Amino acid sequence: MYGSVFVLLLSVISIGYYRPYSANMGSAENVSPISPTIDAPQITATVDEKTATDVTANFAMQTQMSVAANVANLSTSLEAQQEIAQADQTVIAKPQIVQPTADSRAISMYVAQTGDTAQSIASEHGVSVDTIKWANDLQSDAIENGREIVVLPVDGVLYTAQAGDTAASLAEKYGAAAERIVSYNDLEVAGIEEGVQIIIPGGVKPSEPAPEPRPILTTNGGGQQATGSFSSTAHIANATASAGNRYAFGNCTSYAYERRAELGRPIGSFWGNASTWAANGGAAGFAVNKSPAPGAIMQNGGGWGGYGHVAIVESINPDGTFTVSEMNYAGFNVISSRTIPMSQAGTYNFIH
Repeated sequence: MYGSVFVLLLSVISIGYYRPYSANMGSAENVSPISPTIDAPQITATVDEKTATDVTANFAMQTQMSVAANVANLSTSLEAQQEIAQADQTVIAKPQIVQPTADSRAISMYVAQTGDTAQSIASEHGVSVDTIKWANDLQSDAIENGREIVVLPVDGVLYTAQAGDTAASLAEKYGAAAERIVSYNDLEVAGIEEGVQIIIPGGVKPSEPAPEPRPILTTNGGGQQATGSFSSTAHIANATASAGNRYAFGNCTSYAYERRAELGRPIGSFWGNASTWAANGGAAGFAVNKSPAPGAIMQNGGGWGGYGHVAIVESINPDGTFTVSEMNYAGFNVISSRTIPMSQAGTYNFIH
């Protein structure tokens, strides 16, 4: 009887064991494969063959048959073939559950387009506005056309390591977790090396004390001098006339024209005094409303008979204010900035 059973099991192995087929499974064409077909040498070690061989080996050893050692060796060989098959993904392969993607921790670059702001870029890349501004040293939410913007893969601070830096000291300075700084930047072995850029996930850039306003000296076309002060948060530069600038030198209109051109959002050359800019801007097809936005022109006052004033909205602030840069407000031909409560926005026109 033992001999008959043993012969039967060996027959199963030699012929090849197959899982019973159920009629309700449908045709082979309707069965989705577990994994893609891979062209590779066929390895005959299947799960069912390995199971049948194990049963046979156990049976032979329990009955003390003379071929017990041979069957045990066959079982070991099939086990090795099965492991090779799994490693090569040929016969036995597990379904791929997670598809690896590109390194999500890589820093990317973005070239600003006309109309881009810090808010729009942050929203497009799924990070905070502060993260974009900190990484690019932006003082304004309005961004110049064509400017290259550094985009971090996660909210936080981009930092260039200095001598003596440690994960603990950076975590304390930027309000982050030291363990995450180490793991995110793969610093477990080499540590922090001087001069290397690292990302501090969840970090917050400390507020720097505002520098004391310093006087500047400018001249007008007739050589007269005028003094004033400016804030470092403003766009600091004297406007230089371009071929299309037809506005009076040193006036708010001349600066607004140049700043808009710098942002890639040019305006007309013949809008007259600031008092008529809202009307002329609307006639030229620009949106005019009472809502400030980065890059928009703020216009007010004067009426048709007066001069009025224009400025450029640089940022919308979390505290319910907005900041503008302007010329000729703090002094003739002087560029300065100021912060205005949002409650006063309704007293101005904003040309977009």
